[in-house]
Amino acid sequence: MSVLVVGMSHRSAPVTLLEQLSMDDAVRTSATSALVKQPSLSEAMIISTCNRLEVYAVASSFHTGVNEVVDVLHDISGVDIETLRGYLYVRYADAAAEHMMTVSAGLDSMVVGEQQIIGQVRTAYQEATDVGTVGPALHGLVQASLHAGKRVHHETDIDDAGASMVSFAFDEALPLMGLPPHEQAPLAGKKALVLGAGAMASLAATHLGRLGVETLVLANRTRSRAERLAEHAREAGVAAEVVDFESRNEALREVDIAVSATGANTYTIEASDLTPGHPMMLIDLSMPRDISDDVMMVDQVQLVNIEKLHAIKKQDPSLSDAEAHRIVAEELDAYSSAQRIKDVAPAVTALRQHAAGLVDQELQRLRSRTPSMDDEDFEEVTRTLRRVVDKLLHQPTVRVKELAANSGTVSYDTALQELFGLAVSIPASANPSPAPEQ
Repeated sequence: MSVLVVGMSHRSAPVTLLEQLSMDDAVRTSATSALVKQPSLSEAMIISTCNRLEVYAVASSFHTGVNEVVDVLHDISGVDIETLRGYLYVRYADAAAEHMMTVSAGLDSMVVGEQQIIGQVRTAYQEATDVGTVGPALHGLVQASLHAGKRVHHETDIDDAGASMVSFAFDEALPLMGLPPHEQAPLAGKKALVLGAGAMASLAATHLGRLGVETLVLANRTRSRAERLAEHAREAGVAAEVVDFESRNEALREVDIAVSATGANTYTIEASDLTPGHPMMLIDLSMPRDISDDVMMVDQVQLVNIEKLHAIKKQDPSLSDAEAHRIVAEELDAYSSAQRIKDVAPAVTALRQHAAGLVDQELQRLRSRTPSMDDEDFEEVTRTLRRVVDKLLHQPTVRVKELAANSGTVSYDTALQELFGLAVSIPASANPSPAPEQ
C-alpha cells in the first residue's frame, strides 16, 4: 500500500478546466466517500483550491488506483476521461510524499511562498478525518508535510516572495487603477466592497485596510458573518459597514473597487449590475469564478481574476527558493526513512516471535528428557537460552532497521556479515574470475 496523488493545478491545466473540477465542502465529502469505496483505495483526502485539485489516496495497486481516481473525478465533475487524462499528473510513493511537502511549503503555488495553502492542506485533512476517510498512512504523511511547511516558513525568507493570492491580485490591480502599489496607503480616500466572509474575503478585507482604504462595505449571504468581519475591520481602525447581499448592486454604484470571494455556483457580479462610465476595479478571487467576463465590456470597468493572474505568472514565473527545497528534501528523507522502518517492523516482530517459539519448544523437549533436573537448574538453563537468542537477534534487528532507514542494498555475499555483524574474509577462490573466452 502506497500513497498516490492524482491532480491538476495552474501549472498543468487551464482555469476553465480547474473550474469544472472545483469542489465545495459537500462535493468533497461525497467524492472522498466515493474514493474509499473503490476496490484498491483505502484512504482518501482532496485538496481543492482556486489553483489546484488534488486527490491523495492510499492504493494497493498503482495503475488500478489511478484509473479508479480518474473514474470518480469523471463521475463528480462530468469532465470526459480523455480530457482528464490529458491534464492530470500522477505521483506515487516517495514522489507523492515529496509533492505534498512541496505543496504545503508553498513551493508549488502560483505565488511562491504563499501561506494560505498550508491552512488549506490542514482543512482538507480535517474534513477527510471527520468523514472517516483518513487512516494511518495519510495521517503520517499530512503531519510530516505540515511540519515541513512550517519549517520552510519559519526558517527561510520565502514569505517575502508573496504572502497570498490576495496580495498578488492587488499588486496587479492597483497599477491598472493608476495607483502606485508600493506606496503607503495607495487606496486612501477610496471605498471598497467585499462580497463573501470566508478566508479569502477576510484576507481581502484585511489587505484593503493595509492599503489605506477609507471605507469597507461588506456583504455576505449570511449577514452575521459579514457583521463579524466588519467588527474586525473597525477594531483595526477601518470604517466598515454591512449591507444585505441582495443589495450589493446598489453598493456597486458607490465604490471604487469590488472584491468577490464567495465560491458560489452563480455569478455575484455581471455586466448588467454595473453603471457604464463609473470607474470600477473588480477583483475575482473565487473558483469557480464569481464575476462574469462580460463586465469587461462595460466602459471604465477593469477585471483581475484567477485566469488573468495565471497568465501573468506564466510570463514571469517565480524562482524557487533553494533553502526551502533543502528543508523539504531533509523532511522527505526523515519521513521516508521512518516509513521504511515501519515496513520492516512486522518482519522483525515475526522473527523474534518465531525465535521465542523455538526456544519454548526446545525447553519443553529438555524438560521431558531430563525429569530429574530441579526447578532452579531448569530456570538457569531457560535464562541462558533466552539470553543467547536475544544476543543473536540483537545485531540483525538493529542492522535491518538501519538498512531500511537508509534504503541501502546489501548483496547476498555480504548479507550475513551486515545483519549479524560478522567480520568474514571471503577467499579469492570463492569468487573465481570468469574463464577466458575460447
